[in-house]
Amino acid sequence: MKCKTILFAMVILLNINFIESQSVVIKNATIYDGISDEPFVGNILFEDGIIKKVSSTLVQGDISIDATGKIVTPGFIAADTEIGIVEIGALSTTRDDGSDIYKIGFSIHDAFNPNSTLVPWNRANGITSAITLPRNTSSPIGGLGSYFVLDGSLNITSNRDMVMIGRLGASNSSSRSETLSVMDDILSFASSITGKDIKSNSDLNALIENSAVASYMELMPRDLKALYSLMNENLPLIIKANRASDILKLIELKKKYKLNLIIMGAQESALVSESLAKNNIPLIVNPINNIPNSFDELASNINLSSRLEKSGIKLMFNTSRAHNYHLIRQGAGIAVANGMTYGGAIRSITSNVAESFNIKGRGVIKQGNIADLVIWEADPLEPSSMPEKVYINGVDVDLTTRSSRLRDRYTKNLEKPNTYRN
Repeated sequence: MKCKTILFAMVILLNINFIESQSVVIKNATIYDGISDEPFVGNILFEDGIIKKVSSTLVQGDISIDATGKIVTPGFIAADTEIGIVEIGALSTTRDDGSDIYKIGFSIHDAFNPNSTLVPWNRANGITSAITLPRNTSSPIGGLGSYFVLDGSLNITSNRDMVMIGRLGASNSSSRSETLSVMDDILSFASSITGKDIKSNSDLNALIENSAVASYMELMPRDLKALYSLMNENLPLIIKANRASDILKLIELKKKYKLNLIIMGAQESALVSESLAKNNIPLIVNPINNIPNSFDELASNINLSSRLEKSGIKLMFNTSRAHNYHLIRQGAGIAVANGMTYGGAIRSITSNVAESFNIKGRGVIKQGNIADLVIWEADPLEPSSMPEKVYINGVDVDLTTRSSRLRDRYTKNLEKPNTYRN
C-alpha cells in the first residue's frame, strides 16, 4: 500500500510538472516587437515564462494560438502611476502616497496593494507593469518610486526604490531661484556622502548636524541613504518641469552632478530639443496636451511628440493621474495621428520605459526576455480596441475586472432579483 501511495504521488507530481512546462506558440501574428519601426508577421514561442523563439518560420508548441490578422505587442509599461498606493484620491484612508516624516528617502514600496482594483482594470487594457510614484514631498528632490509587475499576486514582483522624483516650476510657497538653490545644495551635500558614512546612523546624524541644508530640512538617516543611492548607483531622477528655461537649468545640474536625469511634463521641450538630445535626456510627456495649462506651458503643442522624435529624443508617455493609466495607448495613438511614427509610439510605452529605468527582460519581444505579451483584437493604439489575451510572465491572466462583473450582473440572469445575481 505504501509503495502504491508513493507511486501515485510521483505520477501526480509528473503531471503537474508537465502542465507547468507546456510551451505556447502564438502563430501568424503581426508583431510590433518594441524595437523595429515596422511590424512583421511571425510566431512567438514561450515556455516557463520565457520567450524561447521569435521566428517567421513555423514553430511548434504544446499549445497553439492562431493570431492571424491580430497584432501582438509587448505588455505596455506605464511610466507614471499611483497604482497600488491610491485607491480613491479624495479618500485619505486609501492613500499611501505621502509622508509627514521622511522627505528624500520616503518609499512607497511596502504599501503596494496587489489587490487594488486599479491592477485588473489597467491590466485588462494591456498594461502589464507600472512604475508607481509618490507625491512630491516638501523637498524639491525627494520620494522614491518602485516598479511593479501587475500580475495580482501577493508574492509581489518588483524593483524596489528604483527611481527618485523631484519638481521645478511654479509654486505657491517658494521662488524658482530658491528651488534651484536648494536643489544644488542638496546635490552638493549628497556628493559628500561616502559608502563608509551610510554604514552607521550615528555617522549620518553627524553629517546632518554639520550640514546647514540638511539640518534646516530636518533630514534623517534614511534620507541620506537615498541621496547616496542617487549619486552612486545611477538611480534615475525624474524631475517635473515644463518651462524651457527650467529645462536648461536642469541640464546644467545633470552635467554638474552626472545625474541620470529624466524630465517629466516637458511641454516646452521642443524649444530646447537640441540640448536635450545632445545630453541624452529621456522625457515623459502627455501627448494629448494641446493648450497651456499654466504659464509654464505656453509652448504646448499637439505636435510635440513628433517634433521630439525627429530630434532623436527618447520618449515615454503618461496621462493625467487617475484610474485610467491605460490611456497612455490613446495618447500614443494621438501622437501617431500628429506625425509620430507608429513604431516609435509603441516603443514609448514599452522598450523606452524598460531602457530608461533599467527594467531587465521586459518591454521587448525577443528570445530570452520575459513573456509579457498582449494579443489585440485590433489596433492597440485605438481606445476601443481591447486585448484578447494578456500574458504576464508567460501566464494567461484573467481579464475580469470589477467593471466587467458589474456589467454582467446587470445584463445577465435578468429573471433573478439583483441581489441573487453573481
